Amino acid sequence: MTLQRLILTSILLITVICLSPAACPYSHTDGQQTEGKVIPMNNELFIQQIFDYPSGQVWKFKGSKPAVIDFYATWCGPCRQVAPILNELAQEYKDQITIYKVDTDQERKLAAAMGIRSLPTIVFIPVNGQPQLIVGAADKATLQKAIEEVLLQPLSHQ
Repeated sequence: MTLQRLILTSILLITVICLSPAACPYSHTDGQQTEGKVIPMNNELFIQQIFDYPSGQVWKFKGSKPAVIDFYATWCGPCRQVAPILNELAQEYKDQITIYKVDTDQERKLAAAMGIRSLPTIVFIPVNGQPQLIVGAADKATLQKAIEEVLLQPLSHQ
């Protein structure tokens, strides 16, 4: 196979893979297609939908629905334990919250900007107020309690 043909084949393969939002961490997501799923997030999507941290402003969440962001790495055992739980929660709370995941190996700048030092780190972002964290693997009951108390109870008081 010639080098030119190999390069063309590689480009075609990458393009096909990135047409699937779940397969490509840099794809833009559409809320209609991702309801009830954990959404892969990159730096650009974070700036557009969560917070424009490069501007140096005071924290102001851009979303209209509370969010959870799982900062993980593919090599992290505890991260792999939490992932299926977050998939279940994304389905259970699909009309109330949005759950994202950030691969810290791919998004080092974003992880650094958010002060992520341990994995997994799960960030709970209410519509109003400051983000709160759970560092380390947590069970489903703990994550549900955080969602209810940090993200959903404040909404019921508005």
